[in-house]
Amino acid sequence: MNKAITDGLMLMPPAFAGGLDVWSSEDGTPGSNTYDGSANAALVPADQDFGGCLELVKTDNTQKLRYMGETPILPGCYLRVTARIKAITGNLPSVRIAGWAGKSGGVHVAGLNETGPSVALTSYGEVVEVSAIIGSGDRTGVDMIWGTEPIYGHFGLDLTGSNGAVVRIDDIIIEDITSAFYRTMMDWVDVRDYGAIGDGSTDDFDAFTAADDAANGRAVLVPAGVYRLGDSFTFENRVRFEGTVTMDTADRLVLRKNFELGSYIDAFGDEVLAFKKAFQALLNFTDHDSLDLAGRRIELDAPIDMQAAVANQTTFEVRRIIRNGQINLVSSTNWDTETHLSTASYNTGNPKKLTNVVNVANIPVGSLVTGTGAGREVYVKDRNIGANEITLSQPLWGANASQNYTFTRFKYALDFSGFAKISKLTISDVEIQCNGFGSGILLAPAGETFHVKDCFITRPRDRCITSHGTGCQDLQIDRCHFSSDEQSVPATARTSIVFNVNANDAKIRDSRFQRFLHTGVLNGNGHLIVGNHWFQGDGVTDGPRVAGFIFTYPNMNSVITGNYIDNCFVEWTNEHDANPDFSSEFSFGGLSLTGNIFMAIDVAAWFTWIVIKPYGPGHFLQGMNVQGNTFKAINGNIDRIEMVDNSIADLDYSRSRNVIFEGNSFNGINQAAINPVTLEFDQATNASTWTLNVADYLPFGGNARTVTSVVAEGDILNSSNQVTYNFPSVTPNAGAGNDLVQLKWPQSCRGKVQVTARMDNPV
Repeated sequence: MNKAITDGLMLMPPAFAGGLDVWSSEDGTPGSNTYDGSANAALVPADQDFGGCLELVKTDNTQKLRYMGETPILPGCYLRVTARIKAITGNLPSVRIAGWAGKSGGVHVAGLNETGPSVALTSYGEVVEVSAIIGSGDRTGVDMIWGTEPIYGHFGLDLTGSNGAVVRIDDIIIEDITSAFYRTMMDWVDVRDYGAIGDGSTDDFDAFTAADDAANGRAVLVPAGVYRLGDSFTFENRVRFEGTVTMDTADRLVLRKNFELGSYIDAFGDEVLAFKKAFQALLNFTDHDSLDLAGRRIELDAPIDMQAAVANQTTFEVRRIIRNGQINLVSSTNWDTETHLSTASYNTGNPKKLTNVVNVANIPVGSLVTGTGAGREVYVKDRNIGANEITLSQPLWGANASQNYTFTRFKYALDFSGFAKISKLTISDVEIQCNGFGSGILLAPAGETFHVKDCFITRPRDRCITSHGTGCQDLQIDRCHFSSDEQSVPATARTSIVFNVNANDAKIRDSRFQRFLHTGVLNGNGHLIVGNHWFQGDGVTDGPRVAGFIFTYPNMNSVITGNYIDNCFVEWTNEHDANPDFSSEFSFGGLSLTGNIFMAIDVAAWFTWIVIKPYGPGHFLQGMNVQGNTFKAINGNIDRIEMVDNSIADLDYSRSRNVIFEGNSFNGINQAAINPVTLEFDQATNASTWTLNVADYLPFGGNARTVTSVVAEGDILNSSNQVTYNFPSVTPNAGAGNDLVQLKWPQSCRGKVQVTARMDNPV
C-alpha cells in the first residue's frame, strides 16, 4: 500500500534549491523562523555528492531543520524520513531525523517521541544516511509511534553536539513504506496501527473503534497481546484474534460478522468465559437469533450461572437459540451436591409456602424438597430470608404442621435459575456429557416454550432437565436422547430423573429415555407425549419395575400416543395437592393412551403398565381412553395391565364415568382389561336368576356399574323345553363386590346370552 499513489497524498517536501523560505529553524509551524536569508545557511548549486544541497553552520545546541509543510499522518500508514549528510569542517556533530506532531487547529500533540535514532558523524566528506519511521502503531522498526491523535507532522532533522560544525545536507525524502508492514493486497486492518497497545492494562477501546471504522468491510486483526477494553464493544466487521481481549464482566463484546463460539474462544482464550460472553451478547443485540457453538467442545468444571453471565438481564422473552456443540463436564468439587436439613411449618391454607424455616439463608433456590408428605419433584422456587419463608414449586400432600425437611441442591451445567423469567429459548443439537459429575439444565422459575431439540444429555448425576417453578410452561423436548449413569443399577435403586413439569402444555416428542429411575414427573394438564421410547428395565429376574411417566394432576387432559413404553409403567396420582381428599374438584380424568407399544421382559407377575394412585379418598375415574395399544410380556406372564395402588386411598368405583378400554391386544397377559366388555354367558341349568361374573375384565377392579345390552344367542328354553320370549330384568352392581351382573327372568329357564357390561356410566 502506498498512499502517495493510491490516495494522491503529497508527502515529498520540495528541494532546497526551490528556496529556503519553507524550511524552518524551529518546529516548522506557521510563523516560525526560516533559513531564508539566514547567515548560517546557504544553497550549494553543485556539490560533487549531492548536486544542489543545503550548507548549514551549527550555531545552536540543537540545530533544527523542519519542512513547514503539513505532511499528513494517517492511521495504518507508515512514513520513512531519510536524509543524507556530510561534515565539511569544524566540530563533528550528531544527526537525527526529527518532527513535530500536530492535530486539528495547529495544536501540538504532546507526550510523543518526536526524534529518531541519533548518528554521529565521524569524518569529513563521508556521506552518512539517517532515517526514521513514523506511524500510528507499535510495530517493530517504527521509531516514532504517534498513535491516532496526530493528523500531520513537520519533518526534518536535528544536529546535536558541539557547535561550529559546517555540514551539507541533501534534499530530504519522505516516503510511504506501509508495504513494509502489510502485504500488497491487504484485506484487513490491524488494531495496532490505530494505537492499540495490548499490554493488558491500557484501555484500547478507542484504537479498536478506529480500526473497526477504518475496516469498512475488511477484516480486523487483533495481533498477539492482551487488549483491555474499558467498555462494551461491537465489531461491525469480521475480526480475527491472534491475541486476546479482557473486559469487565458487565461489558459486552459483540462480533456482528462472526458471531460463533470459536471466535469468542479466540477472543478470550478461555472456552468457558467465551461461552458466557457469547451468551451475554446473544441476549443483548438483535442481529443474531442464535449462538453457534461451531461444533466446539466446552470442558466445564463448574456450573454456569447463565444469568450472572448476562448481568443486565433478569427477564428475556425473545426467541434465541444455542446450537451445535458439546458441553463436557469434568471432575471437580464444584459439582458436589449441597444438602441442608431444616425445620419448617406448613399450612394447607397457603399450600406453596414453608414458613418459620430455620436457617433459610442457607437453603439455595432450586433445591429438591423431601420430607413427610412431600410428593416427588418438589423444589424451592424462591425464598424470603427476612420472612424465613420458602416458596415451593408444588404443594405438599400430607406434611405435618411442623417437621424436618431435607433440601438437596443439585448442580447443573446450565443453570438459568438466576433469571426471573426466560421464554422462547431453544437449545438445539447440543450434547451435554454429564459423566456422572453433575446435572444438565435448571430452568428459570418462570417462562414459556423452553425448547430442547436434537440434543443428547448423557450420564447425569441427578437430573437432566429440572423445573423449580413454571419455566416449564409449554416445555418442548423433541428428538432428544437421554441416557442415565445408572445403566447397571437395578431399577428400584436408581435415583436419577430426566425431567419434571410444574405447568401446562408440555410437548415431549420422538425422544429416547434410557434407564432412569423415572423419565418424567408432570403436574399440570394439556400435555402431549408422542412418539417416544422410554425403557427402564434391568437384569433382575422377575424384578420389580418403576414408573416411567408420573402424572400428578388428576384431571390432566393429556395424550400419550404412539410411544414405546418399555419395562416401566405410567403412574397417575394427585400427590401435588395440599388437600388430596376429593371435595368438589374434577377427579381423575382426561387421559388418552392410544397406539402405544407396552413391553415388559422378566418382570414380576404383579407388574402392571397403568397405575392410578390416589393420595386421598373419594376420587373416581371420570374420563379415560385406552385404545389401540399392544401389551406384551416376555419371559413370564403378568396378571393384568392396570391397577389401582390403594396403599393410601382407593377409588370410588360407584362414580366411574366414560372409561374406554377397547381395541387393545394382549400377549403374555393372564387377564385382558376391556370396557365395555361383551361376554358370552351360558346358563346350562334352569334358573330364574342368572349371575354373571364380569369382574375380571373390568379395568382397575371396577364395579359392574351398567349393562348396555343383553342379546340372546339361540333359544331361551324353560323347564318344559319350550322357547320363552320373555326378557329379563338386569341388576348391575350385584354381589358383595358390586362386580356381578344379574339377569332375572319371569320363570326358570336356560340358554346363552351376550351381555355387554361396563365399569362406568358412559355419559
